[in-house]
Amino acid sequence: QVQLVESGGGLVQPGGSLRLSCAASGGTLNMYIIAWHRQAPGKEREIVAARGFEAAVTYVADSVKGRFTISRDNVKNTVYLQMNSLKPEDTAVYYCAAKWRGNADYGYWGRGTQVTVSS
Repeated sequence: QVQLVESGGGLVQPGGSLRLSCAASGGTLNMYIIAWHRQAPGKEREIVAARGFEAAVTYVADSVKGRFTISRDNVKNTVYLQMNSLKPEDTAVYYCAAKWRGNADYGYWGRGTQVTVSS
């Protein structure tokens, strides 16, 4: 059973930066892909970025490419989402999720952390 705990959300002005952290525990974590998703009010949840145990397994959505970077510390079992040049449309609840790398769906989810971009 994989447990995920997010941290690092908050209020930031447009153009600012935040770094989200997802601390993972349980399971054989090197076999899991860990991803950040977000859900804005009135919108469907969307995947933002994903990272496997190896750096070669990395995905970043076009909507945030060039602004967001996902990284993974395999010693600390933590995945980070560095968010730069934030825009009001980045406002959402950000969720960390994990899936066995052979699966299609993310089966483990954190509770989420709120990110608000506003002046």
